[in-house]
Amino acid sequence: MMRPFLALTLNGFREARRNRVTVVVGAFAFGLLVASTLLTNLSVSTFDRVLTDVGLGVMSIVLVLLAIFLSSGMLSREIERKTLFLIVSKPISRSLFLTARFAGNMLTLGVLLVAMGVLFFAQVALYGTLITEAQLVAIGMLFFELLVLSSIGFAMSSFSSQMVSATVTVGAYFAGHLSGDIYELSSKAESAAFQWLGKAVYYALPNLSRLNYRVQATYELPTPLGELVPSMLYAVAYATVMIVIAVVLFSRRDFK
Repeated sequence: MMRPFLALTLNGFREARRNRVTVVVGAFAFGLLVASTLLTNLSVSTFDRVLTDVGLGVMSIVLVLLAIFLSSGMLSREIERKTLFLIVSKPISRSLFLTARFAGNMLTLGVLLVAMGVLFFAQVALYGTLITEAQLVAIGMLFFELLVLSSIGFAMSSFSSQMVSATVTVGAYFAGHLSGDIYELSSKAESAAFQWLGKAVYYALPNLSRLNYRVQATYELPTPLGELVPSMLYAVAYATVMIVIAVVLFSRRDFK
């Protein structure tokens, strides 16, 4: 069971790495991170803040777009190329195939995140700015944000097209960062039904704002471990639920 899982995971990683879009987006991210140093010349007193804000911001935007592209289109590409039919015809369950592909997707994003992080810290060291713990935390928590987004993309792609999956995942990204505002607005409503609906939407949406620590990194604000661990567990739990849903829907899908 473990050997097929690892083989499918590494195969998914190799396919994502060979994908031209992945290469282009990765090179684009590296170029933007290098070009971000030019923006720091616009600021003197907040040099390190601008460098951190731009670097982490570019890293986040590019990896989020890449996560949406990979997670929403991987299963569709497998179906179009007929490779899925060859794999599921072997003694490999659909659940194993899906979880392995998801693991390969996260491995791809993790490798790119580490590479971009190394380049970012090289820039920080080059300009004589101190590498802070808050920066490490922000980059580490970005991985958990990508984990949640990828799980949503896989859940959607298990029963819908690539376009629908990508659209819903993009919407979940923006709504996830506004979930706190949705909860506050619904709490102030006079209607009890509207309050209940707002709370239901709040708990159904991914709370991505609790995984975003880029502001703390910009202003070098410390984050206690007691706050990070629950946020990480929340991301893992949410992603697990999404993958379980994806496995159930994918197992019942008829490919005839």
